[in-house]
Amino acid sequence: MLRGSCLCGAVAYQATGPIESASHCYCTMCQKQHGAAAGTYANLARAGLRIERGEEFITEYASSSHGRRAFCRQCGSTLFWRSEQSPERIAVTLGTLDAPFTDPVDIELHTNTKPSWLPVSGVR
Repeated sequence: MLRGSCLCGAVAYQATGPIESASHCYCTMCQKQHGAAAGTYANLARAGLRIERGEEFITEYASSSHGRRAFCRQCGSTLFWRSEQSPERIAVTLGTLDAPFTDPVDIELHTNTKPSWLPVSGVR
């Protein structure tokens, strides 16, 4: 089970069920949404997501014809990403988890827009 919350604490959620995959997405929309090199997500069944508090603070933004990004309207924390092409799935942002995510994140998406300023793994 994953538990997470936004920066201000207005929103808290719980996600249960198996994680299908965890990924770093380097698409320019994720970069803009997160203000970072990538958005990092755990993909799981939408039925396993339960909002524990603050549902009224969650706002969704249609970032594309099928993509929806949910965030806390009070503090701006990016919480979830979902595609209307796969309505049974949802992606939880790993940066909002209350405990460290310990599974591997081994999928990289849209590497053609991965920033060149990222450090090479293992190099100091």
